[in-house]
Formats: sequence, structure tokens, C-alpha cells
Amino acid sequence: MLLNLPRRVKLVDVGPRDGLQNEKQPVPAAIKIELVHRLQAAGLKEIEVTSFVSPKWVPQMADNAQVMSGIARGEGVRYSVLTPNMKGFESALLSKPDEVVVFGAASEAFSQKNINCSIAESIERFAPVVKAARDAGMAVRGAMSCTVGCPYEGDVAPERVAYLAGLMKSIGIQRVDVADTIGVGTPRKVQAAMEATLKHYALNDVSGHFHDTYGQALANTLASLEMGVWNFQSSIAGLGGCPYAKGATGNVATEDVVYMMQGMGIDTGIDLDALVDAGAFISQALGRQPNSLVARAVLNKRAG
Repeated sequence: MLLNLPRRVKLVDVGPRDGLQNEKQPVPAAIKIELVHRLQAAGLKEIEVTSFVSPKWVPQMADNAQVMSGIARGEGVRYSVLTPNMKGFESALLSKPDEVVVFGAASEAFSQKNINCSIAESIERFAPVVKAARDAGMAVRGAMSCTVGCPYEGDVAPERVAYLAGLMKSIGIQRVDVADTIGVGTPRKVQAAMEATLKHYALNDVSGHFHDTYGQALANTLASLEMGVWNFQSSIAGLGGCPYAKGATGNVATEDVVYMMQGMGIDTGIDLDALVDAGAFISQALGRQPNSLVARAVLNKRAG
């Protein structure tokens, strides 16, 4: 029997940023803005909107300022953006996000391949960004990638996760995501990564970010719930992957997570039907079916 599960969870939808950054076809800014509007209308209180990175590296996010300025902001909704360096932060500042996100890997090899520097160097690079954001009154979140497995190194030891979490804490990052970037994690490995993170961060400041490459994302979400974790990240219609992690499929679909939570009597504050509509909207714009099994089941039921 599952005891002491959280009564409510908070979801961050990362679809507009993490989900769309990998699309080969350009997605018009108007579509991205409409997606954000549909997500907040469905009840999402945290949305990762875009990233302020060089368009040379991530062309899909070249319209970042346009998207941020086009959003009719909802009351009580937190809008976050990814900022990899001071240049990105200075551009982001003009768009007045509520939170900036910096990222680091628990794997040295992934850090080198992804941002051409060591884990320690990446943290040094982010320190001025974190300070500037905090000074500007913005929240700062740290995305910890490859916390259970790396495409180059294989398994990642919990000690490496604790090391990264400690570094992030030392530069003033307020909360962190424990991300299974390539989706190889299974419940006990994910719990070990969570435990390592909790040596440096309080339970309320840790979230789970699971990819569904091997179909383990919901199991890993449940394993985290059992530890009391109540913040999670997911992506509408299961959009996304990782440009630097070959074979990594999308993030766990927000629709699937909400359906599971609702079935367990855990409050999400999200309207599942409106969420399915949002996923159908962006999937149609991309010319494909939603990657969410729940969305497909609901849409098939409606059609029937």
C-alpha cells in the first residue's frame, strides 16, 4: 500500500521550450504563444516558455523575445526561460521572465559534449548569471541532466549527482530538477539520484524530470512520489528529446502524468480535457499524433 503520498503536485510544462527545441520544421511564434495560452487555460501554473541561446545552436528558439512579449500572462503563473550565459541572461532580462533556468550535467563526458567544458567550469560560468538573476528579483532553477545515465559514460553514480547539486547550491541556485535526460532510469536508480540531491536541497526544492525512452517515466514518477517529491516536469503531447543525446525520445507527456495523478486522488489543479485539447493543437500544428497514450485514448473515445 502506498502511504504518505503528496496530496497535490505541481507540474512544470516544458513543452514550449524543451519540447519544441528539437523540431526540424520551424514552428511559428504565434503557434508557440497559443500553446502557452492553452496550457495556462488548462490550469498549469508553471510553464517553461523558451530559451535565450544562440540561434546558431538552437534555431527553433530564435523567436524567444517575440514569444515572451506575445503572451497574455495569467495571474499566478510562473514563466521560465533557459539562459546558458550572461549574454543570454541580458537578452532574457528584457522579456521579464519570472525564473531563469541554468543547466549542468552529472556526467563529465556529457558536459564536455553539450557545452564544451567540465562540470566545475560550467558552474563557474553560471555563477554570474545566477547572481544577476537573484539581484534582479528573479527565481533561479538548476536543471541537472544525466542524473542516472549518460549516452557517453553509461551509468552515473549518485555521488556525481550529489557533487553537482552541491555546486549548484553553492552559487545560489534555489531549486533543482533531477533529470533522466536519456530515459534509462528505473525506480531504484531514480530514488538514489533523488536521495543524493536531497543531501543539498529540501524536498520542496527538488523536482523530477523524466524522459520516456524506455517507457519508465511514470514508474519513475511514482518512485519519486513515494519519497515525497511533489514537483515534476512534463511536456505536453510528449514533445521533445535532447539534441545532444542520441536516441532520447520525448519527455513524459503531461497528459499521462495528470491522468495517473487524478487516478490516485492527487490534486494537480489541471483540467485533463483542456490539456488533451492543447496537446492535440500542437500535434496538429506539427502534423502528427500526440505522443501521449492518454491523449490518444481520450481523442479516440471522443471520436467514437
